[in-house]
Amino acid sequence: MTEPPLESPVPNNAKQQKKGLIIVHTGDGKGKTTAALGMAMRCAGNKMKVFMVQFIKGAWKYGELAAAEKLAPYFEMKPMGEGFTWDTRNRARDIEMTEKAWTLGKEKMMSGDYELVIFDEINYVIDYQYLDVKKVAEALRVKPEKVHVILTGRNARPDIVALADMVTEMKEIKHPFKQGIIAQKGIEF
Repeated sequence: MTEPPLESPVPNNAKQQKKGLIIVHTGDGKGKTTAALGMAMRCAGNKMKVFMVQFIKGAWKYGELAAAEKLAPYFEMKPMGEGFTWDTRNRARDIEMTEKAWTLGKEKMMSGDYELVIFDEINYVIDYQYLDVKKVAEALRVKPEKVHVILTGRNARPDIVALADMVTEMKEIKHPFKQGIIAQKGIEF
């Protein structure tokens, strides 16, 4: 018995164009950074250069940092945060760290040296008003055409959603934390 031919994933009337996509992973469910890391791994596997800047994660040791080192030179990750900023003790310092992370990430995005740039947890720092959403939106409007960009974090602002080519909202249905189960190595970090 022969298999029927596979249908093309692209409809016949679809535009056949390549462009750098703006992708947003948002929502209250787990998986925003994880999905971005999956795309980073896919790009690295295709010998495409990826840069990921993390706005909240800092010096803590976690799995994705070790994995990124193994995927070098195709995957470069830079944690630039100082931890959980929603429980801040020094708002001015958090804003300063956010600006440094934004400056580096924007520089990498504008360089054209990377096929994918990930702004991990940027939606949080925009929501906390550590970073001006207008500044981010303007940079996304003028990014190099072929560069893909992913922005992760809860509460993606309407300005960012409007610019995006793809938006995925992770919805929490059930989470082990609510059952008193701590973060699991390899799952959350």
